[in-house]
Amino acid sequence: MKLFKTDSGKLRNIWWVAIFFLVLAAITFPVILIAQQYEREISIAQQAVIVIAATWICQLLRRKSFFEVAGRMDFTWLKQWLHGLIIGAGLMLIPAALMYAGGWVHWESQPTELWTLWSAAGAFLCVAVAEEFLFHGFVFQRLIGSTGIWVGQLVMAGYFLLIHADNPGMDGTVRWLASVNIFIASLLFGLAYLKTKSLAMPIGIHFMANWVQGTLLGFGVSGNEEAGLLKPVFNPAPFWLTGGTFGLEASLFGLVVLMATSVSVYFWYPSENGTTSIHTNKILES
Repeated sequence: MKLFKTDSGKLRNIWWVAIFFLVLAAITFPVILIAQQYEREISIAQQAVIVIAATWICQLLRRKSFFEVAGRMDFTWLKQWLHGLIIGAGLMLIPAALMYAGGWVHWESQPTELWTLWSAAGAFLCVAVAEEFLFHGFVFQRLIGSTGIWVGQLVMAGYFLLIHADNPGMDGTVRWLASVNIFIASLLFGLAYLKTKSLAMPIGIHFMANWVQGTLLGFGVSGNEEAGLLKPVFNPAPFWLTGGTFGLEASLFGLVVLMATSVSVYFWYPSENGTTSIHTNKILES
């Protein structure tokens, strides 16, 4: 029985991870069949709803509150989300400014309809919600409860990278830089959760980084072309320096800023208990 339950008689966290994916599959497969029946794609908003629903069901099965995963929706949640927006904006504005200062890129304004901007913002918000609930929500929180913080971090970062491995433009030097960047970005999102015990900051960072990179600056976002308020014009420079059409995620400047930001959040952003450090010892099964 110890294979399945702890000494206190509770189901082990690792089995809850398996249950989550079973619940997720049970919701997703009928949705896929219905979408195929009507020849429609599953929108990113629908994907976000599916992941949230799976989280809610699993928390019901555990007899725990949904807010244990997402963080309680109060003023602190809003403050952490705003902090995430600031961090996410810096992740893209700083490398863009450095490339502009070096003469490797400049921008031209381009006409963009207001509806396009709102639609892009909504899509990026849904992406951030869906991916953070999937990668740093229920599964991540149960995983670190079973394996320890940094094993859980590395496993989920590898999973996050795997999901993005087939993105457009993932080849050559871009593949290596983008892969390292995406992997470390997942560590940053996980770190933001560990510091706050809430998904507010990870969602804020994820959303704003994508919005600034794509909608504001006009770069590609993880290889996906975006129509922005500005259009980047690249001066002669290697792709590894600018990220090219893949986006700032594949640039050397983007990687350096991401690493510096991650280190800063780890050492200087206060944890929920008021300290600046995170205990790296294994979390007991609960």
